Amino acid sequence: MNVRKDLVQGLRDGFPIGLGYAPVAFTFGFIAVSGGLPLWAAALISLTNLTSAGQFAGTNLILQGAGYIEVAMTTFVINIRYMLMSLSLGQRLEKGTGILSRMGFGFGITDETFVMASLKPGILRAPYLFGLILFPILGWNLGTILGGSISAVLPEALQNAMGIALYGMFIALIVPASRDSIHVFLIVVMAVAANCMLKYIPVFSFISPGFRIILSTVAGAGLGAALFPRDEAEYVKKEGETE
Repeated sequence: MNVRKDLVQGLRDGFPIGLGYAPVAFTFGFIAVSGGLPLWAAALISLTNLTSAGQFAGTNLILQGAGYIEVAMTTFVINIRYMLMSLSLGQRLEKGTGILSRMGFGFGITDETFVMASLKPGILRAPYLFGLILFPILGWNLGTILGGSISAVLPEALQNAMGIALYGMFIALIVPASRDSIHVFLIVVMAVAANCMLKYIPVFSFISPGFRIILSTVAGAGLGAALFPRDEAEYVKKEGETE
């Protein structure tokens, strides 16, 4: 086992991910601090979460004065996919990998690092995975600090204009997947419809924004799983092609 070779390969694979994270994290830091959070709080959120959609949604609820349970549940529902990704990668870890190592690089599992690790053939070793997550973690946290720091020197009009970045980020998450799959598009439509019903039908007016997100997400995912179950043979075939 060549520890140095695995580490270098992980750093090389993770470097472009870290570069891509920096501008998104910059936007998060800017929005969080402009909304009223202190810079240290925005940095702490990024350091302990390392997510995009979950952080944006959770921070938005914090700025709206939502309760702890609401924020926690919303973040959990949005980020539950990372648990499934970690379980998937755990099947390919080198035998003897300790629990602390698993927890360490499990923290750094995101959509992008999961894809890179999944595409790597053979057994996954700890040096590679730690190298893979290093630059994404640095890029995300440094971007947050820079965005939060610069928000204090920009005029209020420009700060308000940057608020559109939040909606642009969410659109960027769903449009590519919806374009590639009609099933994903229909699931998005169902989730949006459920959220609109909870927001505009008077009988549901008591439901807070955070719980509307939770309920519409669960409803969309549940209906999608029921209406568009994935064929097992097709899944196995695609997994084989990816490897």
